[in-house]
Amino acid sequence: MSSPATNKETIYQLKITLDESKPPIWRRVLVTGDTSLHKLHWIIQAAMGWTNSHLHQFIVDETYYSQPDFGLDEHGDLEVENERTANLGQMGLRPKDRFVYEYDFGDSWRHIITVEKVLERQSGVRYPQVVAGKRACPPEDCGGIWGYDDFLKIIQDKKHPEYKETLAWAGGSFDPEAFVLEEANQELRRVFR
Repeated sequence: MSSPATNKETIYQLKITLDESKPPIWRRVLVTGDTSLHKLHWIIQAAMGWTNSHLHQFIVDETYYSQPDFGLDEHGDLEVENERTANLGQMGLRPKDRFVYEYDFGDSWRHIITVEKVLERQSGVRYPQVVAGKRACPPEDCGGIWGYDDFLKIIQDKKHPEYKETLAWAGGSFDPEAFVLEEANQELRRVFR
């Protein structure tokens, strides 16, 4: 198979899984081949339910990509490429290829992105779109995957001394199994008007 095209006619089916989440928290999205990593950042934010409150980076074949204004390469030997100029089609991604999206370097929310399929664009279908997913996105700033596990234990135990305070911090309720496909797509449409 030749290298996938970098245009809007090539569609990537990506599965985005929050690393080390058990049971897995994931989303399946369809994006065009001309999708930049910068745009993919916004797609992931909308699909997962994050709030874009923290820095992020992509790691593809040991190459780091991010926004130049973050200054991630200013301290140390790390070279960071511009995510705005790198698009999926240019990377020659094929089914089963994987790369990483890390969000919030303090909490270190690592997402494993797997290329499931490379498809042809279907007429009348709006891209990007979320086509499937499971489980709620963890609350921002809860301490990464380990903090999220502690958060869940607390809110599931009404006798826990931090139950009321933690539930109030989460907005009064939190259902870890909740995922509404249409809400994810509404957020995508809001972001990409």
